[in-house]
Amino acid sequence: MLGVALLGCGRIALRHAELLSRGEIEGAKLVCVCDIDESRSKQFGEKYQVPYFTSLDSMMESCKKEINIVSILTPSGLHAKNTLEVAPYKKHIIVEKPMALTLEDADKMIEACDRNGIRLFVVKQNRYNLPVQKLREALEAGRFGKLVMGSVRVRWCRDNAYYRQDSWRGTWAMDGGVFTNQASHHIDLLEWMMGDVESVFAKSITALSEIETEDTGVAVLKFKNGALGVIEATTATRPKDLEGSISILGEFGSVEIGGFAVNEIKTWNFVESLESDKEVREKYSTNPPNVYGFGHKEYYLHVIDSIVHNKKALVDGLEGRKSLELIIAMYESIETGKEVFLRFQPKQCKLGHL
Repeated sequence: MLGVALLGCGRIALRHAELLSRGEIEGAKLVCVCDIDESRSKQFGEKYQVPYFTSLDSMMESCKKEINIVSILTPSGLHAKNTLEVAPYKKHIIVEKPMALTLEDADKMIEACDRNGIRLFVVKQNRYNLPVQKLREALEAGRFGKLVMGSVRVRWCRDNAYYRQDSWRGTWAMDGGVFTNQASHHIDLLEWMMGDVESVFAKSITALSEIETEDTGVAVLKFKNGALGVIEATTATRPKDLEGSISILGEFGSVEIGGFAVNEIKTWNFVESLESDKEVREKYSTNPPNVYGFGHKEYYLHVIDSIVHNKKALVDGLEGRKSLELIIAMYESIETGKEVFLRFQPKQCKLGHL
């Protein structure tokens, strides 16, 4: 049984704590929580009946023997700093998306974990949505043939009340906008399906939200395999969430997974049909109860399996860095008004800076 400590007791921590405290993650349990806000830490500790702390050092001193994994659930701008603080304790690290706000910080995180002989896992739970898994299986089986275009759409509602929950939300230094926060999972899925990106051209606006960063943006991608891609993302959908979706088009097939959490198959068509296609359409066309979907549970089970059996992680630090580099390239394009070719050195991107 691996003990998991939560560093950060904000909005997303509720999802992690619920799973770990209800016995849903076989082989893992919640052992303690920490937040610099004592009221939050105490609330979590009492709710889930585990020790609670207001500093990492005090938590590690008291619970070091019980902790095998630290899940870093702090504001995005603190992920790198917290990872570098946790790494010397030689505990495996799970870090929520995005893993960092700059490539330099991402590289420091990867190096620190390698140096201390620990594993770094980046949360990309949508990869474990069952429809997404089926899409990946079809892709790997070659059912699409030549890829033509891949698109993701994030049409969610985040009003000003959401951004006012915490002062760091919607800031360049600590959060980023819809591309970095809400759409990062979908951008990861697009790259995972379509392959490495050659170049990107992006535009953004701040339409309805009172924030520093963008609440609406679009990007056009050119993939190294010659296919094109489109990213459409907004938190200015009103009055409620509309969709979080991905579409993959190829010479032999088309698939669209929609719903509001990339969890509902809308289209599953291939030139050559298989007997299993009917079951896929019928079985995986149900939307989950909330925007998080079902992926966090499968994600944790994968992490536990990777650690216990020393298997390669689906999303380690290097894999998590890929979508971060694309997001930073999108911001670089927005600032320069030019197409940005990856690999590049960001010069005008505001993400991760005051």
